[in-house]
Amino acid sequence: MNKTIATITAACIGGLLATPLAASTPEEDREVWNDYFQQRFPQVERSDFVNGVYAIDPVGRENWEAIEEFPPYETSISNGEEMWNTPFANGKTYKDCFPDGPAIEGKYPYWDKDKGMVMTLPLAINECREANGEEPLKYAKGPIADLLSYIAYQSRGQVIDVKIPADDPRALEAYEKGKHFFFARRGQLNFSCANCHVGNSGNRLRTEILSPALGHTTHFPVYRSKWGEMGTLHRRYEGCNKQVRAKPFEPQSEEYRDLEYFMSYMNNGLELNGPGARK
Repeated sequence: MNKTIATITAACIGGLLATPLAASTPEEDREVWNDYFQQRFPQVERSDFVNGVYAIDPVGRENWEAIEEFPPYETSISNGEEMWNTPFANGKTYKDCFPDGPAIEGKYPYWDKDKGMVMTLPLAINECREANGEEPLKYAKGPIADLLSYIAYQSRGQVIDVKIPADDPRALEAYEKGKHFFFARRGQLNFSCANCHVGNSGNRLRTEILSPALGHTTHFPVYRSKWGEMGTLHRRYEGCNKQVRAKPFEPQSEEYRDLEYFMSYMNNGLELNGPGARK
């Protein structure tokens, strides 16, 4: 296994997946992924990676835990609850689309065989709205982040269990596209997601400690002090692309949905703990 971990590390630094990893199955990828982070941060329990950088930064964790006593996302949860319960113009509510109630985040993302695409929770929310004659919500911030905050709060403790159906090769293709996106270099700075969040995870970039990629999708949406408001996972993807001076894709683009599919699969077995607060 050490040789395989060396392969993924070299792939992260090089920005492209090496052939042995590229030819592996998703579950083999996940095993290597987990082993890599557990060996890089042996003091961290796997379950604690859901706390992002605060799993590896004791000083930052103290400040974060103090913030969590009066979390800045409480208003967003309340706003989202009101949205969930407020009828549409036709008298129906979100529950007519999601009869199991708001604790549904653990079901997403998933491969939608009929549509031939990765279905995310924000997409499903807007499908519900449009089916009921409502305008779709913008995907980066605002009301969508409020509604997602409420759903995430209700879904806390659910275990991520993303499936890649064996009977539809398009699902595996979407996973592979997401994996390639994660490891591919882009932008004027020629960085990949992996450069920061795998190969350099735990290192400092100016004043920031780079968070490990394991657990990244578990705690969104988040309130970021930098934003001064709530934002979605795809808003964060967009921001990361901008930071490496790459042209970002639109939130809920195929590229970002496939990336979410890959990263969520890598987090299988971890608990959801959103919404969150970050710097």
